[in-house]
Amino acid sequence: MDGGMGRLLERLGAPFRLPEWSALSLIEAPEFVTRAHQAYVDSGADIITTNSYGLVPHMLGAERFASHGKTLADLAGRLARDVAGSTGRKVLVAGSLPPLFESYRPDRFQSDEAPRILQSLIDGLRPHIDLWLIETQSSTIEALTAIAAVKDLGLPVYVSYTLKDETGRVGPAELRSGEPAGEAARKTLEAGASGVFFNCSQPEVMSEAVLAARRVIDDPRIPVGVYANAFLPEPPSDEPYAGISEIREDLGPENYLKWVDRWIGQGATVVGGCCGIGPEHIEAIKAFRDGRSANEQP
Repeated sequence: MDGGMGRLLERLGAPFRLPEWSALSLIEAPEFVTRAHQAYVDSGADIITTNSYGLVPHMLGAERFASHGKTLADLAGRLARDVAGSTGRKVLVAGSLPPLFESYRPDRFQSDEAPRILQSLIDGLRPHIDLWLIETQSSTIEALTAIAAVKDLGLPVYVSYTLKDETGRVGPAELRSGEPAGEAARKTLEAGASGVFFNCSQPEVMSEAVLAARRVIDDPRIPVGVYANAFLPEPPSDEPYAGISEIREDLGPENYLKWVDRWIGQGATVVGGCCGIGPEHIEAIKAFRDGRSANEQP
């Protein structure tokens, strides 16, 4: 997979601020979104993700979402498709369906409002994508609501959960809701998903989640994926998007690749990066993959 969008846009000099995050570039300077997608394709990504993570009311504002949400989702899909279609090789476009009410906050989920918000994103993205990526989900109710909205639309559906990742955490992997990762994986597949991923959490907690998922997903043809972030651990807060998170200095491409190697050995079959993981990391993963493939030749 590709890496994070928001921090790459910031590095490229795109308009970037909270609360709009990566959506601001889509609104004011979409050429930067194209450049970001192209950077990931050039680094070797086989899947690029639409820049639709910020296209939700709490980031755009309720009025702007109501008037422009579908149009912006359509633009996000078209930009990704245009880049994928011009590469000369097979690159899939994943339609990002993000947390609808706030990242990392399962308590904020509103089941009565979710279908309306989802529909705008789905209508805009659907013509341009190859698969649905329901990402950074903090609870199964959040994820299952999104699965129900897209599972009959004829495209594969993948769900990616974010995990509890406080400093010094040990023990079984849990979603931010407290649900066990393995149980979440089981429910997700039973609901119609094609695979289960884990994202936007510290690399240190991903291994237990991969192992838990593989214990309930014994078919190697069902993908288990990981794309971790590079954020410094942060304490829980009731003030959403109070500031832009700091990036760790110890997760350059070489060190991140060590985690990737571990996840693959534990059963992950799709890997990439989330916030703070950039094209240089994806390039390192591709070189590692190509090297493994060459060594496996008879």
